[in-house]
Amino acid sequence: MTFQEIGKTTMGAPFVYATISSPANLEQIKQYQEINGILADPRKIKKSKDEIADVLVRRGKTIVLITCGIHSTEVGSTLSSMLIAHRLTSSNEPDIQKILNNTIILLVPSLNPDGVDIVKNWYDKTLGTPYEGTEPPELYHKYVGHDNNRDWYAFTQVETQLTVDKIHNVWHPQIVHDIHQQGQNGSRLFLPPYMQPVEPNVPKQIVEGYTELGNAMAADLRSKGFQGITTNSTYDAWTPARAYSHYHGGVRILSETASARLATPVNIKFENLRAGSDDGYDPKVESANFGPVWRGGEWKLRNITDTMTTAAFALMNHAADNREAWLKRFYEIGKEAVRPRIDGELFGFTIPAPYSRGFDQPSWGITADLKRAGVELEETDKGYLVRMDQPYGGFAKALLETQNYPNLLDGRGHPIAPYDVTAHSLHLFYGLDVKPVTAPFTYKTTSFSWFGGLLGGCSVRGNVLLYKSSVPSMDEGWTRWAMEHRGLPIALRLHPNPEDRRCPKYSTVTDSAIRTLSPNPDKVILFPDQPPAQILNGYAKGSMPDEYTGGVGKEGVENLKKFVEAGGTLVFLNRASEFAIEQFNLPIRNIVKGLDRKAFYIPGSILRTELDTTHPIAKGMPQQSIAWFENSPAFELSEPPPSGGGQKVGEGSTNRPPANAGGSDIRIIARYPTDPKQILLSGWALGAEKIAGKAALVEFTVGKGKIILFGFRPQYRGQSLATFPLLFNAISN
Repeated sequence: MTFQEIGKTTMGAPFVYATISSPANLEQIKQYQEINGILADPRKIKKSKDEIADVLVRRGKTIVLITCGIHSTEVGSTLSSMLIAHRLTSSNEPDIQKILNNTIILLVPSLNPDGVDIVKNWYDKTLGTPYEGTEPPELYHKYVGHDNNRDWYAFTQVETQLTVDKIHNVWHPQIVHDIHQQGQNGSRLFLPPYMQPVEPNVPKQIVEGYTELGNAMAADLRSKGFQGITTNSTYDAWTPARAYSHYHGGVRILSETASARLATPVNIKFENLRAGSDDGYDPKVESANFGPVWRGGEWKLRNITDTMTTAAFALMNHAADNREAWLKRFYEIGKEAVRPRIDGELFGFTIPAPYSRGFDQPSWGITADLKRAGVELEETDKGYLVRMDQPYGGFAKALLETQNYPNLLDGRGHPIAPYDVTAHSLHLFYGLDVKPVTAPFTYKTTSFSWFGGLLGGCSVRGNVLLYKSSVPSMDEGWTRWAMEHRGLPIALRLHPNPEDRRCPKYSTVTDSAIRTLSPNPDKVILFPDQPPAQILNGYAKGSMPDEYTGGVGKEGVENLKKFVEAGGTLVFLNRASEFAIEQFNLPIRNIVKGLDRKAFYIPGSILRTELDTTHPIAKGMPQQSIAWFENSPAFELSEPPPSGGGQKVGEGSTNRPPANAGGSDIRIIARYPTDPKQILLSGWALGAEKIAGKAALVEFTVGKGKIILFGFRPQYRGQSLATFPLLFNAISN
């Protein structure tokens, strides 16, 4: 084994991984890296490609990357890495020697080392108390919490960048085993194949590979007496946000083992076993994709690590036994990717040249993301050109086209939920006009010049208080990240003149601080996406130590009312908008609240919006924009504006808002198109007609202050640069 640090985490901890193989293989490790690099990109073989590839396949080793602990409350994963490493480096068993001779194992003990400390410190603090085994009252990644496993195409976080730059792109693994945990009451273990749908740019060989390997692992564990194993359920293979390797020649095996309460055992009664309605199996009934049935009982950390390590060694045995098959499959994927495109076939995509429309064309962002993933771009007279005849053209295609998520319904006509979201069109998030082009396509190469000094400083403006609930919110973390990492680029995009640049400055405001809040007309309080009940009530009494319970409470609500009436500004994102509607009795309603999923369902999609660009919040924006719609409200005024009043309720209107809304001015800044067919840009939208013409972004005057409601997440996962200006304008005006 060799062990190395390849960088520092977000909070400055060492980010490490181990390389494990036979001594002979480790002595020639660079040679095996080179072999794999050639198989990944067959263009490097200049002649007799298949013959030379056959020689390389016979000489090469299967590269297996095992990643652990990206979700830090899944504590068995990181602990299992120690058990895996110990057995590989100390055992003389024939199977272990076979694995060492035929494979090279790359083992990452934690993709989020910071979170290991956060969770362990909380567990130690609560050990022996009524709160033992609870999750910590903070995100287990400084910025993004659980969403660190949704970052494999935007590459916003340091840990993602290190893994991609220094492991994936160096080694090009044929197999990635991502070890996770799931809930307590379902199956004991999930393994692929995945549920439908599979994202259409995933090569068929990848689907064949994870199906073969997942089924082989499940069979191996069943033969060893493990119970409660499911395949082809729960998890899909739709988004590249979780599966970088699927677009880079490698099979991703996601394993999900049932959890305890962190390291504290649980007792599960058989009658309490259950799965989600969309999961595709019943844990109490043996079926084609589930079994044998686990009868319940004690489930502890040792059960978790036994399941994880046994699955990992089943995977490594398959990789060793089928070494040449895995390498040949890997070569065939690369060979298909780089073949010349024929007439009428998709040749590639053009991306606008940098600053072709001034500062509102952030080509720099998307090109950086694509280049990090190994995608080649040419500078041409048509802008950046991304050709399809390259190893990772499929990755680029997945991000540069719009998604048409299939209309999947169960036997009762209810939509089957995706595991995560349905859209990942990065060009729409970035506000870029990307065009597909077909072969033959003629162009001239050129060179783009960049303005010097573009990343200079910016002046600070605004006193923003960012609400941080005692109940951790990933959207709060993403908002902090956006403030700290996207502020300058957005300021540059909005204000080319250096004298006009404004970067946001923020501080955190907690539940207890809001309960003692004083009015301040110069302040803005920003509430990220969070359910209204969590904001109001926080953790329930008795579920966590007292200092974390209670939310803003009624006292905090009264202080917020005084704050805005005195001239302060309150900004609410997505679900937090409903808190404002309820607590301030605003003359507006969420028209999709309570609708049955058969009538309305938009589970993470990109929608079109139309902006009132005369409003300061939409300053510098195009008339048409986007909204990320996920658990989102859509607004309708309780009393319509007077005829001739446009989007504004005037001072003298008989439809004036009630006095406790505190003002006479309502402005709709963004709304959805009136034609339902124009609403969906990418993803899946059932019942889009329900929100046709409805408001997506509204401003209220309340007393001397303002309340601004976003019916979407304008800073979604650090990706939606197209709508960042709306948020930054809202908190700086």
